[in-house]
Amino acid sequence: MARHRSPVPTAPAVAAGLVGGFAAARYSGRRELGGVVLAGAGAWCARSWLRSSGPGVAGVLLGTYLGAFGGSHGLAKKIGAWPAVLAVTAVASGAAYALADRTDTSF
Repeated sequence: MARHRSPVPTAPAVAAGLVGGFAAARYSGRRELGGVVLAGAGAWCARSWLRSSGPGVAGVLLGTYLGAFGGSHGLAKKIGAWPAVLAVTAVASGAAYALADRTDTSF
């Protein structure tokens, strides 16, 4: 099966899922709404990563995405909720860009 880059980069979708999920939960008062946003973006990204980069990279990036979500909770106790969400979003989006979205593969 030939791998191909998605015409739509996934790093912005990672950011939308993490930041949007947090914002939806916080401002609606409904945690499950945030979960829907988080899960929807994560599922779309995982499908894109699987098609473009294969199961290994998809697994690493999905683990990074979910780890960012989980890690933001503990980090929020130290630096605050929004700074924590933004910090983990930067890491997860950066990983998505570096491993799946970047078209120039030379370092």
